[in-house]
Amino acid sequence: MISRLSGTLVEKDPPYLVVDCGGVGYEVEAPTGLFAELPAIGESVVLLTHLQVSQDHQTLYGFSSVAQRTLFRQLMKVSGIGAKLALTILSGATGEELARFVSDGDTASLTRLPGIGKKTAERIIVELRDKLESLPAFLPGTATGATAGATGVVAEAASALKALGYKPAEVSRMVREVAEPGMSAEDIIRKALQNKALA
Repeated sequence: MISRLSGTLVEKDPPYLVVDCGGVGYEVEAPTGLFAELPAIGESVVLLTHLQVSQDHQTLYGFSSVAQRTLFRQLMKVSGIGAKLALTILSGATGEELARFVSDGDTASLTRLPGIGKKTAERIIVELRDKLESLPAFLPGTATGATAGATGVVAEAASALKALGYKPAEVSRMVREVAEPGMSAEDIIRKALQNKALA
C-alpha cells in the first residue's frame, strides 16, 4: 500500500497531478480543492495517498491531510459510493461542510453535489452520522508540503482537551478556531481554553 508521497511536483492538470519520487512519476487523482494548495511546478510536495486496486487498473488518490483521507475512506464505505464518487463529493464540499450537512440531516445540500441523488444523500447521513465524532474532519490537517509535525501538534492538543472532559465534536471546533501554523500544542490548548472561558 502506498500511503504517502514526498517528491517534486512535475504536472498538475485537475483532477490529475504527477509527483516525481526518486525518478519515478506517480500519477495521482485528487479533490479539486487540493490544487489551490499545491506549490509551483518543480517544487517539493507531500501528499497522503490511498491506493485503489481493481481487476483492470490501480488508481492512486491524493489528499492534503489525514482528515481528508479518512473522510474519503469513510465515504467509500457508504453503500453505493465508490472511490470516484467519494472524490467527486470531496471536490464539491469541504470536510467541514460535509460534516455539517450530515449532522444537520441536510439532504438538500448533499443532493446539490454532483452525482448525489436523494437516496444516496439519505444513506450518507444515516451511515456517517454516528461516525462524525470519530472523524478528524473538523481538525486542521497538514497543508500540502508542510511538515508532518503540524498534524501531530493538533492531535496532541485535541487529545489533551478530550482528557479534560470535552466531547470530540466540541474539541474539533475549539481547535479549529485557534490553530495556526507554527503554534505548539500548548499554545493551541491555552488559546482554546481562553476562548472557551470567554464564550
